[in-house]
Amino acid sequence: MTCAACVRRVENALNFVPGVIDANVNLATGRATIIHGAEWGGLAELEKIITGQGYEFLGELKDSLADPIEASRVKELKDLKLKVTCGAILSVIIFLGSMQHWFSLLHFVPRQTMLWAMFVLTAPAVFWVGSRFFIGAYKAALQKTSDMNTLVAVGAFSAYAYSAAATFFPHFFMTAGVMPHVYYDGAAMIVTLILVGRLLEAKAKGKTSTAIKKLMNLKPKTAHLIREDQDLEVAVEEVTVDDILLVKPGERIPVDGVILSGQSEVDESMLTGESMPVAKETGQKVFAATMNKTGSFTFRATGVGAGTALAQIIRLVEEAQGSKAPIQRLADKVASVFVPAVFVVAFITFAVWYFLPTESNFSRALINFVSVLVIACPCALGLATPTAIMVGTGLGAQSGILIKGGEALEKIHKLSVVVFDKTGTLTRGEPVLTDLVATADGFGSTQVLAYAVALEKNSEHPLAQAILQRAQADGITVAAVEKFTAASGLGAKGFLKDKLCLIGNRMLMESEGISVNALDESSAALAREGKTVVYVALEKTAIGIIALADVPKASAKQAIESLKRRGLKVMMVTGDNAGTAKAIAAQLGIDQVLADVLPANKADEIKKLQAEGEVVAMVGDGINDAPALAAADVGIAIGAGTDVAIEASDITLIRDDLLGVPEAICLSEATMRVIKQNLFWAFFYNVIGVPIAAGALYPFFGILLNPEFAAAAMALSSISVVSNSLRLRRVWKKASGFLKERK
Repeated sequence: MTCAACVRRVENALNFVPGVIDANVNLATGRATIIHGAEWGGLAELEKIITGQGYEFLGELKDSLADPIEASRVKELKDLKLKVTCGAILSVIIFLGSMQHWFSLLHFVPRQTMLWAMFVLTAPAVFWVGSRFFIGAYKAALQKTSDMNTLVAVGAFSAYAYSAAATFFPHFFMTAGVMPHVYYDGAAMIVTLILVGRLLEAKAKGKTSTAIKKLMNLKPKTAHLIREDQDLEVAVEEVTVDDILLVKPGERIPVDGVILSGQSEVDESMLTGESMPVAKETGQKVFAATMNKTGSFTFRATGVGAGTALAQIIRLVEEAQGSKAPIQRLADKVASVFVPAVFVVAFITFAVWYFLPTESNFSRALINFVSVLVIACPCALGLATPTAIMVGTGLGAQSGILIKGGEALEKIHKLSVVVFDKTGTLTRGEPVLTDLVATADGFGSTQVLAYAVALEKNSEHPLAQAILQRAQADGITVAAVEKFTAASGLGAKGFLKDKLCLIGNRMLMESEGISVNALDESSAALAREGKTVVYVALEKTAIGIIALADVPKASAKQAIESLKRRGLKVMMVTGDNAGTAKAIAAQLGIDQVLADVLPANKADEIKKLQAEGEVVAMVGDGINDAPALAAADVGIAIGAGTDVAIEASDITLIRDDLLGVPEAICLSEATMRVIKQNLFWAFFYNVIGVPIAAGALYPFFGILLNPEFAAAAMALSSISVVSNSLRLRRVWKKASGFLKERK
């Protein structure tokens, strides 16, 4: 496919295949995404339709880690290089012959002989070097339609045919009072210059998918399979789920899995964008293609082939790159009538230049006719949106931001409100010991913690686990407890060195006759901050207070500040009570809080905001967030969240870092800016270029455009669109660097 008209033609044809619900064709990737019913024509019918339209069918993309289109692109590049080289050599020779009077070394050759030589040399330059244009035009004609190939083929053939007539029948022109000019150099240069543009465009389009290629190339080719205590090196494709594998220092992890023994640090930057290695130990997940750094470990395979996180990421990104942003619909509508409209303009141009001047000038009418055909560029329109989306979604994947499609890209930069779920999204989702206060003489905070952890060491309660983690971090030795008793909903008690020790809430203390009234002020202050207060007592005396809370994530405050700087409203929605919710909101600088909201009602709150005219993003991580994520204009799932939440979202943050939210908005804004620039350039170029080629400037400035200059302009228009999309890399690198500095 070469232009937007090709895309339109293939899409229309695919949509007529029995059972196909929707077909989406992407010019930049060379792929079609088909949504079909249970009963449909199948691949055989797709192949029949695509080949019938004059295009090559490369099959179905079965494995996300393989790209059947890549071999075709390599072959095309090789063919383009050969034909551009031959076309350039022939064009130079033909140009020398056309301008024979400029070069004294050629004066000895009779003019008629030179014309015959140019006729012969131009034939391969036009019909072999430019064969793709004529074949494409012929296939389009069979379908009773036209595309960019038609424009180029008719333009080049017109110049060549006119020159051939002037060469072999000069008397016909002289009888009509017209000098028999030839335009062999124009015909050859039209084809060569447009092919040069195609070559540069193909190279640039290859760069737009660099991010995906980098991810694909990270996949290791072999794995160390442990079988009957032997280390066998096997191809990654042979690994199956539940196989036991060994990973050595400096090796890439071959498949997804869970560590069985050993520990190490793993560089997951290619997957999450996180620059620092992540410590891994028994029971933790590891992912295919991430780099093992320091230690060795064995692990059980849980995801292989297309089931790995890497393969799923590549699939999501490829689907996004194959999608269309709503803004592209305008370009598609224009493309549907573009080529016929250009032919109409070209014929009008010919008629005006032939009939209106005092002396009719067939040569000038033909030149302007050819220039109009050649300068028109539907390919720039076709590439404007998909190339930018390819680069944008690829950059997002490299930074741990998975954007599911062009529609999400277009919506996110229009946001007015960002709504966050609290637990697990803004907060860590598990309690952390935040305050440790000794309240009795002769006791320090370390002693209070030691008594507390002695009672809680065997409990699975989240609060107990938080106390245990703090004790381990502080290096506290856990003492043995005798006559341990757990009181459900209250706390626990036991004897340490024959002394009764208690840990629990106010009700437990009062039931044991321990007064905590003197601690009311301190405990009330902690409760107002949304913290859970636990008392520690020895014998009949309260010796300390421990406060625990689900604390905000490290990046939460910076992320919210960044969103507010962009002028966005930030809200929190949670099922927690208002006191706890407002305490967290106050820490993070969130002004609006929706508390005590049942999971089923979160989506209703989103819809209320939309009814008020807001464009809403919902950021969540759990199953209970899925309806709200789906209801929002843009759903953003945190990567540590559930599969249901991720499936319901438009954007997934692979790493558990809320700064990904402003980063995603920044990337979206940059991508949409490039798309708009591309579309403006594509429309502006054609609106200005076609009239100039038709001779609109001639009455005022005496300027006329020769076909070779028109061909060069047409080639540059496509290259400029693709190059502008590639510029997004530099823009994003600068913007993301700024965001990281703000951290």
